[in-house]
Amino acid sequence: MTTAAALVSGLALSAEAPGEGLDGGALSPQAQKEIVQVEAEIDRIEARTLTRLAAPPTNQVQQTELLGKLLMYDKQLSVNRNEACAFCHMPEAGFTGPVSELNRTTGAYPGSVRTRYSSRKPQSHAYAALSPVLHYNPGQGDLVGGNFWDMRATGRRLGNPAAEQAEGPPTNPVEMGLPDIACAVYRGSRRPYRAMFEQVWGAQAFAIAWPDDVEQVCDRPGPAAAADPLPVHLSAVDRGRAGSTFDQMAQSIAGYEASAQDTNFTSKYDAMLAGKVQFTAQEQAGYALFKGKGQCNACHRDGGPGEDPLFTDFTAANIGTPANPGLPYFRENRPDALGYTANPDGASFVDGGVGNFLGNGRLLSQPSAVDERWVRLAAANVGRMQTPTLRNVDKRPYPEFIKAYGHNGYFTSLKAIVHFYNTRDTLPRCPAHGPGARDPGEGATCWPAPETTRNMNTSHVGRLGLTDAEEDAIVAFMGTLTDGFTPPSRP
Repeated sequence: MTTAAALVSGLALSAEAPGEGLDGGALSPQAQKEIVQVEAEIDRIEARTLTRLAAPPTNQVQQTELLGKLLMYDKQLSVNRNEACAFCHMPEAGFTGPVSELNRTTGAYPGSVRTRYSSRKPQSHAYAALSPVLHYNPGQGDLVGGNFWDMRATGRRLGNPAAEQAEGPPTNPVEMGLPDIACAVYRGSRRPYRAMFEQVWGAQAFAIAWPDDVEQVCDRPGPAAAADPLPVHLSAVDRGRAGSTFDQMAQSIAGYEASAQDTNFTSKYDAMLAGKVQFTAQEQAGYALFKGKGQCNACHRDGGPGEDPLFTDFTAANIGTPANPGLPYFRENRPDALGYTANPDGASFVDGGVGNFLGNGRLLSQPSAVDERWVRLAAANVGRMQTPTLRNVDKRPYPEFIKAYGHNGYFTSLKAIVHFYNTRDTLPRCPAHGPGARDPGEGATCWPAPETTRNMNTSHVGRLGLTDAEEDAIVAFMGTLTDGFTPPSRP
């Protein structure tokens, strides 16, 4: 894709009205077909991983990693037993959304209750385990660290943002949908990895007196009723034990995410740093532009003294991304069949990002508490989203596979988002065309208004003056960040 016309064509792939191909949240036939394929792959990976329990590793670190992988691929930990954590984080797509049709249309993914969708696209969890515990840097005036687009998995309680992130989806009503964290523990106690879990974390992990109705309670999708927020009725001691075990499940998942299976530094870029391969002329030009005229390196840092090249600085920014009219979330403004309303704001919803978390706004899951001392920072962080790593940003299972970019999946190609960074402020605003409609020249002759202009980055985004060829060179460089590269053997 090297011309403005081609860029328009690429953007048009996702230019349908919100949820076209959906019927009240129902999945399109193409999406259903791909989901079946992803579920089969999840089952295959889980089955292969379960065989390792016959001769498990003797090292506790490796045992924890194995547990984490089994938990990651366990569909039983969702309310309808149909959605593993990996459903939104598959390796062939760079540990983000593996369904091309969803990336093309909705951006967000359905939960265990298949008519419920989140307001955001899945982030990659590769390298997420290297994010620092969320903290405020007064010198630069920024919050740094945490996990999730809005940093709400702070890591302050467990000392590990990736572990606290893993505690969000199980009871998120639009994700795995359990009504109580105790349900995840109960379901885990019935799984083949129980003995290894107890070996790693202690025999007390599942020594819980479960009530007679636990199966029925855990089969009903959350959220729990306000009058009964912990519907699995446990004694105080057993409730504490369930909370500790849930933490240990999350820490196991974080251990897997930190392992060489997820975080392995095996890209062409890493091989280049090691002197094992050279970039092509276009890739080298793109790297120079990335660090220079394109200003990408200001936030997507390629490292420094004592710093791994993670291609993020773990801060947050509002780059002015337009709202994604394809998000089904905009239509989740009425009670569903179970009486749950995910988005009372409907079409007027604006994602407040980090500011919404800090200001104790409405969150679909809140795995970490807000530090009261940070509430004063809420207004200055409205609309800001965490800078994602660019590692594996172009990893895909086949060349035609569509990936979504931006917190809401608005962009469906790297070329499109690079062009946006380049021209956000030099192209005029597209005219409004009504709910869900897109201008035919969007991305070439105009850009829609930002979802919110509050705290918008105007120093590194908007008018970079890149040529079409320079944009392509930056895209080519980002392709070198895909893990799994094998350097050519030397003669």
